[in-house]
Amino acid sequence: MSEPGAKDRTIAAHAGNHPHEHQGVVNPPVYRASTVLFPTVQELRERYGRKYEAITYGRDGTQTHRALAEAFTTLEGSERALVLPSGVAAVATALLGSLNPGDHLLMVDTAYEPTREICEGFLRRIGVETTYYDPMLGAGVATLIRPNTKAIYMESPGSLTFEIQDIPAIVAAAKQAGCRTILDNTWATPLFFKPPRFGIDLAVYSASKYIGGHSDLMMGILTFPAALHKTLGKLAHGYLGHASSADDAYAALRGLRTLHARLTQHQATGLALARWLAVQPEVEQVLHPALPGTPGHEFWQRDFSGASGLFGFVLKPVAMERVDAMLNGMKLFGMGYSWGGYESLMIRADLKSSRTAKPWHAVGRTLRISAGLEDPDDLIADLAAGLARLHGN
Repeated sequence: MSEPGAKDRTIAAHAGNHPHEHQGVVNPPVYRASTVLFPTVQELRERYGRKYEAITYGRDGTQTHRALAEAFTTLEGSERALVLPSGVAAVATALLGSLNPGDHLLMVDTAYEPTREICEGFLRRIGVETTYYDPMLGAGVATLIRPNTKAIYMESPGSLTFEIQDIPAIVAAAKQAGCRTILDNTWATPLFFKPPRFGIDLAVYSASKYIGGHSDLMMGILTFPAALHKTLGKLAHGYLGHASSADDAYAALRGLRTLHARLTQHQATGLALARWLAVQPEVEQVLHPALPGTPGHEFWQRDFSGASGLFGFVLKPVAMERVDAMLNGMKLFGMGYSWGGYESLMIRADLKSSRTAKPWHAVGRTLRISAGLEDPDDLIADLAAGLARLHGN
């Protein structure tokens, strides 16, 4: 348990822990359960009437899940949270809990690819229309709001290209029109950006990334005001049947305890790599929100308290086979689609089919880096050898 007014790193270390409720054990135990027993008929009826608020069935979550939710909401400053089996489950729950057939959704053009797939697949099938908007539109998003627009979805920074949105301007336009706002805050985590402070209604996280931190966890977290808890809880656990294991909730809570220390290092390493790449002759542009020149850098300075280790860069024109040779020969940078773990990753970003409102026009190939926890000097040496392979060396 953390004290009122405690700072983030203290909250992350203590929130959700109630050791004296568990015989002094520091970490909340792993409660694996499907069946939950009730001592009397009266209590069964009373607790079932408070379903999704009380612990009544394993699918709705156990004490382990509640400990994670308590710690996460305390850190973020939100009121309630759902612990879900993946980040995509959190995205889907947020969208389906905000939209009905006939509604209109404004989706940022730089959204995570599976989020676009939900829009183009499931939402379209049930009669929800999606309009993609330029991430840098800011207050201009008001011109796209229709009478049936019910939600505006943001992801800041944008997936793969890392534009920072003018979130306060978008939230103001949404509130003026009575639209719900949803933000994918996976990149920043609650340490570097706190959605409730900006009036955002729902925040989505892939806890598989920085919250878990070890590339061995699948989990999503959705945060929101208390007034939405019954509706969203029933949707997620009742209608969709989402259930995450208590073991995964335990792992996520353990990851939260070291989040500040890990993100501090991810940030430092990411900036070291980005600054080194920025002066290399093979690199056209570095896409890092904390560096001037990245779209929305001024909004990052204004609204965020830090940067994680995920960023991108654009190469100068070079044959694809040389880029492949660069990637295939990397010693420390692995190739994989997730990120946020202790190991560094690098992948090629294909953006031709995933931008419609504002097509991506880069002069060369775009790559994405997830800076891990290795020594920055070793990572730079690996990058230097990779850039040499672009020339056939």
